[in-house]
Order: sequence, then structure tokens, then C-alpha cells
Amino acid sequence: MTFPDSTPSDPWSVPPPAQPVPPPDPLVPGPVIAQIGDMAVTSTVVHTPAGDIPLAGSTWTVNDYWHSEQKIPPWAIAAAIVGFCVLTIFSLLFLLVKVTVPRGTVQVTVTNATRQYVARIPVTDQSQVTYVHQQVNYVRSLAAL
Repeated sequence: MTFPDSTPSDPWSVPPPAQPVPPPDPLVPGPVIAQIGDMAVTSTVVHTPAGDIPLAGSTWTVNDYWHSEQKIPPWAIAAAIVGFCVLTIFSLLFLLVKVTVPRGTVQVTVTNATRQYVARIPVTDQSQVTYVHQQVNYVRSLAAL
């Protein structure tokens, strides 16, 4: 009777060297940490429609370009037209009603060496402007690491 070649394992023998674990590829970014407009920020890279920009050492700037407009709401125009048939003069007072509508954009610029990208984010409320500023401040802290 023959047995296949098998060497008995000696518990006191020196084990063979382990295969080294390859380091993670620095070009493979991780999951998206923050989304600012059309820019996706990972732990190493900022993905933009124009290409990738390294996050380390990047400079971020934020500019607010928003204003408030006053306009007549649609319900006031409809009430003035319908009321014109009933009370001619008094129905025109509905046209004095004004509503303030904030609108504009927040411009976020990321720069690293010779690469630069500008994202314009439409906003309609002060809370949206504050949120963009908070996101950029978070990404600035990541870029400084």
C-alpha cells in the first residue's frame, strides 16, 4: 500500500514566509464623502466633470451671488381679475401685494496646482447657502490632513 507524498507537519518547524499583502492602490478612491454641486469628494480625490483633482493640498473658496426679488404672487393677480367684475377699484389693491423671492448661486472653486474647477450651485434659501458653506469647510479640513 502506498500513500501519497505528504510530509508530516512539525509543530516546531519554522513556517514558510507569509505572502506580503500588497498596499492599497492610492489611485483607487474610496466612497464619496461629500457632494458639493457636481463635485464628488472622496478621501483622496475630487471628482469633477472636467477630471479628477487631488484633494491633498487643494484650496477651496466660496462666493455668494444671490439676491432677493419682489414680485406679485399669481393668486393676487387672479383675485384682481376676478374682483374687477365685482368691485372695480378695490380689487386693484390686490396688485399691491408683494412676495420676496430669494434666488441666486453660490460659487465654489477648488484649486490644486494648475488644476481648477468652478461649480455654481443654485440656491433659493439662506439655509442652502449655509449648508454649502458647511460642506466646503468640512472638505477644507480633509484637504489639510
